[in-house]
Order: sequence, then structure tokens, then C-alpha cells
Amino acid sequence: MEQEPTTLFSGTFERSMDAKKRVAVPASWLSGEEGQTFYVIPHPTEGYLMVMPLSEFNRQEQAIKDSPAAPADKRRAIRQFFGEAHTTATDKQGRILLNEKHCERAGLSGEIVFGGGGRRFEIWSRDRHAASEPERNDALALVAEMTGM
Repeated sequence: MEQEPTTLFSGTFERSMDAKKRVAVPASWLSGEEGQTFYVIPHPTEGYLMVMPLSEFNRQEQAIKDSPAAPADKRRAIRQFFGEAHTTATDKQGRILLNEKHCERAGLSGEIVFGGGGRRFEIWSRDRHAASEPERNDALALVAEMTGM
């Protein structure tokens, strides 16, 4: 039986990133201990950062291994997944330091948005997050209709 996550990342929070690329994680998403570790990786197609605890990072690796992709594609995907991932840990103020290249790829500077994603969360540029709202709303409406939500 799969273990339930200890933290459910939910909600949307606007934040400011400082010049050193530090940003405060929403307090409700933290364990309260300094040094909480997260794995950060740019989403391969959608222009935001995926941030996850080790348990979710391991689950994503397993999902790649379990996918119907050809073995060579799985190896390349795992290589890319681990090659792109960087770890970060919270400081005393609950901030994480983001990688410069990740910020460039996701268009992050100044005002950003944290978006809950269940077992992981996302970090978006404020403009990209706003631009993606119609697609997110359409997707939820479609799935709600399909599932009787």
C-alpha cells in the first residue's frame, strides 16, 4: 500500500524573489525545521519549476522506469531527469535558493507564484502563471465533467 504524503502542497501564493534567487516557501508547506530539502527540476515542456521532497522525486523516477517507453528512451529520460535536478534546503527564514539556470529557463525574476500540486509544488513567473490560467480552468472543467466532480 502506498504511503500518504506527509505534506499536501495546496494553494496559490505570490512571492518576491530576491537578487540572490532566494524565495520564501509558504509556511504551511514546511515541517518547521531548518534544512528541509527539496529537489527542483524545470518542467520539460511547460516553463515552470517542479519542486518536490525526496519521496516524490523517487516516485517520479519510478514512473519513468515503469513507463511504456523504450529502454533506451527510459535511460535518456532518467539521465536528463537527474542531470537537471538540483537540491535546495530551507534556511532559518524558510527560504530556498533557486539555481540560476533554472530561473532563466522558467523566466523567474522578481514576482513569482507558488502553486500547490499535491505531492509537489510549482514555481512560476507571475506572467506565465497568469497566462496559463485559461488552460488550467479548461482542464479542470473537462476533468470535472468526466469524473462527475
